[in-house]
Amino acid sequence: MPVDTKRVRGPEVSQSPSLFLCKTAANKSFTQKDARVDGRQRGQVDVRSVFVRCGLISQAKGSAYIEAGNTKLICCVYGPREMERKDETDMKSGRLMTDMRFAPFSCRERGSWIQGSDEKDLSLMLLESLRPGVCLHKYPRSQIEVNVMVLENDGSVLAHAVTCASMALADAGIEMYDLVLGCSIRQESATYLIDPTYLEENGCNLASGSGDNFGSLTVAFLPSLNQISGLQSDGEMGEDILTGGVRTCIEGCFKLYPVIQQALTKAVRRKAPPSES
Repeated sequence: MPVDTKRVRGPEVSQSPSLFLCKTAANKSFTQKDARVDGRQRGQVDVRSVFVRCGLISQAKGSAYIEAGNTKLICCVYGPREMERKDETDMKSGRLMTDMRFAPFSCRERGSWIQGSDEKDLSLMLLESLRPGVCLHKYPRSQIEVNVMVLENDGSVLAHAVTCASMALADAGIEMYDLVLGCSIRQESATYLIDPTYLEENGCNLASGSGDNFGSLTVAFLPSLNQISGLQSDGEMGEDILTGGVRTCIEGCFKLYPVIQQALTKAVRRKAPPSES
């Protein structure tokens, strides 16, 4: 096979720069037992500061934006509208449709606009988490579309997508049993990291090594009803560790609840007609 002698040939074996970045972050996080890279404490319910806003997109029936650290998502809700396919029409209940995508510039490796398998899985998890909180029987023969776009991925994307989509549904005036809030943790042996960043989710456990009770957990929670609407777990965790992780995620959801309530109250006041005096 002819060889282009003018081309500068790269090494036969190469490594991704993210591996060295992972080592730096892991070493930095394990040098201090209690401190994390962003200054939060390990083993405590210390979620990232959250900025939320409703009603940003005028073309949508409802919309919401959430920013937790460097994780940024926006959600739009359309409907209720008539179902496109008549054969899927349900005379007693409506249909909830979810679509979650990553912007090409949202991740460390540039993606494409074509929805991949990971995005399809996240869309399905989002649907299963939101469906118990929506009064679909109030919208027979109709469909409600929820579109989530991840603008920047810095960890805990699914949990914040659940919260953002729930806010957008409430902003659209969709009848719901309760708001749906999401929270996630990263379990590392005897300790845990709540609301983990991207490096903490995908980091190398250099100091801890491998073993039992390593994984991640995401919980979707209805705070007023005190019910869990969705749970997604990866890795290997014992029964006691998993139960404790669920309780920790619920506590994290209760910390977010006042912020979400305040944002929705402000959105309602902005939409309310001016009082006649």
